[in-house]
Amino acid sequence: MTDHRRFLKIPHARTALAVAGIAAGLVTSACGAGAGPAGTAGPHPASVGASPSASTRQPRAAPSKGPAGSTPGAVAKPLAGKIIGIDPGHNGLNYTDPAYIDHLIWNGREWETCNTTGTETDSGYTEARFNFRVALFLRADLRRDGARVVMTRKNNHGVGPCVNRRAAIINRAHPDVAIDIHADGGPASGRGFAVLEPVSDGPNDKVIRSSERFGRDVRRALLAGTSMPESTYDGVHGIKHRDNLAGLNLTRVPEVLIECGNMRNSADARLLTADRFQRRIAGALEAAITRFLRSR
Repeated sequence: MTDHRRFLKIPHARTALAVAGIAAGLVTSACGAGAGPAGTAGPHPASVGASPSASTRQPRAAPSKGPAGSTPGAVAKPLAGKIIGIDPGHNGLNYTDPAYIDHLIWNGREWETCNTTGTETDSGYTEARFNFRVALFLRADLRRDGARVVMTRKNNHGVGPCVNRRAAIINRAHPDVAIDIHADGGPASGRGFAVLEPVSDGPNDKVIRSSERFGRDVRRALLAGTSMPESTYDGVHGIKHRDNLAGLNLTRVPEVLIECGNMRNSADARLLTADRFQRRIAGALEAAITRFLRSR
């Protein structure tokens, strides 16, 4: 039984590692900070995205152009011109402001809390830290392949933003596809990843099929590129549809949420906390994104 795990993730774990999360700098969002949800006071606005990757060095002399204006020897990057949204779940200091993260927001179908602290391993390695590290590795991979990346938070030492605000940040950027990065806090005996996909509810109606196709690409890439098995306790063959998550309910672009593994399981925890494995997850997600966009 895990359907409720996403909302019961160690409400206010006070761990030093949560405070000492990565303070990596991110570039300013193309969509800006924006206003918080209607009717709520948002003392911690946190919305950032990524600007396009640095332009390539200009040659000293303009090369001659071949047929149709092409440049001889130029190699097109596979994701050139694409925009990718990344939502690293939670935030490192969410536990410091329970009044803020516990206030209710409308997720497109029902009321839910603004955010949660996320889960953690038995040794205190937080989900918020894991999510952000994988997001940074993924961002680097995507930029290398020419994509522009928009992220919903700029560091791991802040509070929020709320889950509906994260959805708005993604939607305003009009990305070609988006991924929500998480790790689960399931039963200690359970292992593996689960890809959570949206259920039609109005705002997301037009992207249900494309999100499902993206979810299959993510599942395939994780099986091929990592040693993490499909979840033994959540979904069927690593896939589960969810209608109670704001990011999936409110999305207007193809989007899935990936629970990369179970932080409460000792075998999964050893993998999830390892730098090398985090890079492998990012590589698998980048491969899934590339496959999805090439086949559109």
